[in-house]
Amino acid sequence: MKTFKFVISVIKFILTALIIVIIGVILIQRFSNNNMSLAGYRIFTVVTESMVPKYKVGDVILVKEEEKTNIQIGDDVTYMGKVGSYADKFITHQVIGIEKGKDGLLKFHTKGIANEDEDPLVSEEQIYGVVQAKLQVVTFLNGIINNMYGMYFLIVIPLAIIMFTEFRAFKEDKNDYDEDDEDDEDDEDSEDEETEENDDNRKTIDKKAKKRKEKRAKRRRRYE
Repeated sequence: MKTFKFVISVIKFILTALIIVIIGVILIQRFSNNNMSLAGYRIFTVVTESMVPKYKVGDVILVKEEEKTNIQIGDDVTYMGKVGSYADKFITHQVIGIEKGKDGLLKFHTKGIANEDEDPLVSEEQIYGVVQAKLQVVTFLNGIINNMYGMYFLIVIPLAIIMFTEFRAFKEDKNDYDEDDEDDEDDEDSEDEETEENDDNRKTIDKKAKKRKEKRAKRRRRYE
């Protein structure tokens, strides 16, 4: 039974920690406008249909910083746009060509899978990284966070329940521990009382024995 409770506690702890970490990463990336990275990784949320069917609106993708010379044709890259309607926006499109510019920097030709036109030329310093994966679990949680009711019923309430049950279990364990201490004290008191009773019994026996000896001594003196 104790092993089962321990396993359940470990599972609850791992799930809680995982949810907190994922939500934390999402919130940090959102409020930092993706200017912060964790070990070279960033996450981005797809907001257009330019990469359908590969990435849909609302999908969360994991992007890793990469040496620009390692980027190849066919890679999906995330970059900061600088021209026209792309300016100051994070764009995730596929590399369709690479060349070296007169300034010595690599220039990337990119295009959305669903788009007919190629993007404005992208310089290597604009690129944040290469897409590593689409994060299904984070996509699901991100959708919940963006929905007030989903956030409340699927994140806040479950976390509150987990915290309440953990606190209650902690209090029960503490009460059990205190009761065990009280039982130990009661046992010690009982032992002390028994010891005192035994001492009193011995004293009574010694007194009776002493009285018998005195009576025998008196009888002997009479007959002498």
